[in-house]
Amino acid sequence: MAKVLIVADIKQGVLKGSTAELSSKAKAIGAETAVVAIGSNIESLIPDLVNAGSDTQYIADDPSLELFSAGPYASCVVDAAKQFGANLIWFGFSESGKAAAPRVAAQLDAACATEITDVTLDGDQIEVVRPAIANKVMQRIKVNTDQLVAVVRAGAFEATEGITGTENVVKLSAPETDLKAVIKELISDASGEIDLADADVVVSVGRGAKDQAGVDLVKELANDLQAGFGASRAMIDGGFMAHNKQVGQTGKIVAPTLYMAIGISGAIQHLAGMNGSKVILAVNKDPEAPIFNVADYGIVGDLFEVVPILREEIKKVRA
Repeated sequence: MAKVLIVADIKQGVLKGSTAELSSKAKAIGAETAVVAIGSNIESLIPDLVNAGSDTQYIADDPSLELFSAGPYASCVVDAAKQFGANLIWFGFSESGKAAAPRVAAQLDAACATEITDVTLDGDQIEVVRPAIANKVMQRIKVNTDQLVAVVRAGAFEATEGITGTENVVKLSAPETDLKAVIKELISDASGEIDLADADVVVSVGRGAKDQAGVDLVKELANDLQAGFGASRAMIDGGFMAHNKQVGQTGKIVAPTLYMAIGISGAIQHLAGMNGSKVILAVNKDPEAPIFNVADYGIVGDLFEVVPILREEIKKVRA
């Protein structure tokens, strides 16, 4: 039986939903599942780890692990993988996952694949699917090593309703301190806005907004929906939005339940960052805009006319 070790995605003391998504996929392919949780004062998360679908919980809980550092985190994952006998090690889609995964693969002498969207098992043969060339093609790759370390693309797997696991806690020893790099502090976005990676609804603004007044108009729609607020690269390059708000190939990859593209034409680089969204609504005055090729719902119109109408309808629904 295949064994999948899932690296728990913990952010500010909260277990993120990607952990249950990965566990659900592992169970769907008939694998035995375990999770490794790394951090400080995280033993209270054990019930959440069980409910996310894991049957063994490896816990690396130490004050030295409070701030993410790729070296020590990778050491904890390798320790858990060896104890569990995992042949698949999965990270959720995050900056920390992308930083630690190659280190884990190197230490285990395993293959490493990023942004996978599917995985299948045929006996001992592991095969994964991942996008390439800005999502223009999907690669189907056979893995020629006994182990695979993979970063799973955001939204690739869905959590099974009612998933659960079995509590079987194994405590890991604290790793050695990374002497090559010492993390002094993490500086987070102090704006208080919803993180795009965590948002269930994302509203993004594009070139059609024209200026700051247009950006502010679309932002009000995002506020009405309590949504993450993103942008296409054109608005970043124009100085209207910070780079951490960019959705696309060179920005953030998002896969919310609802993605609203307002005034965005839909260049292939932008589509690469959001076409995994479950429902896509596009507003653009150009009926030939590429964004309509991927949109579930499209409104052909000027955003300066459409957005106020959307806001009014949202208020009516909520009332």
